[in-house]
Amino acid sequence: MDESLLRIKNLYVRKNEQNILQNINMDLRKGKIHGLLGVNGSGKSSLAYTLMGCSGYEPDKGRIEFEGQDITKSSITQRARLGITLAWQESARFEGLTTGAYLALGMEKADENHIREALEAVGLSPEWYLNRPVDHTLSGGERKRIELAAVFAMRPKLAILDEPDSGVDTLSLNDISNIIKRMAAQGTTILLITHHDEMMQVADSASLLCQGKIVFSGNPGDTRTYYGKRCQPHREIRGDQPWDELADQRKI
Repeated sequence: MDESLLRIKNLYVRKNEQNILQNINMDLRKGKIHGLLGVNGSGKSSLAYTLMGCSGYEPDKGRIEFEGQDITKSSITQRARLGITLAWQESARFEGLTTGAYLALGMEKADENHIREALEAVGLSPEWYLNRPVDHTLSGGERKRIELAAVFAMRPKLAILDEPDSGVDTLSLNDISNIIKRMAAQGTTILLITHHDEMMQVADSASLLCQGKIVFSGNPGDTRTYYGKRCQPHREIRGDQPWDELADQRKI
């Protein structure tokens, strides 16, 4: 029995006459959490936009399959109808829309009890947030939690979480991890995109993205080790090697 939900095969994406994604191969299994780790600027968000079908990120080569169906040229709307959603790195603001109304938008059938459950799952009091406007009065951490609550309420087949841990304090990271595990437990497959290797603790498998290429795939522990040794932000990357290794080769 094929347990794969999403398959990416030999994917290439060009933007501004440059290859921003090169020969990406990835297999996401149903109900599992796959971590995508990489420094800022490595192409993680570009891959998220490509998988969601965003304009300007159409593949030049390769194939994207969802439940065995070729969705390489499918629109955002078509992918959403299949059960794919993207939680953006920068959470949206909707002036005049309450939190409860925002969460109801993505639900097939709005249910206040499920909305309350979603808010509680991300550590937000329904009594305080249900009728609160989604606007500038919310902190970055609050908006991030509401975005995750919306995904939880939606119960998609595939949730692409782009840097869900950005803009939140250290104490909130445990809450973020718990909600991700809860989403997986209810059957949602998750692509967890982050530059914080600590988030890999919740993943079942992981890949490391560097300059638009997958340079390592394996279990989360080995991926974190590789990332820590070769791809930390204080090291400038050239090709597949850290700058300090290339410097030694060039005798700088």
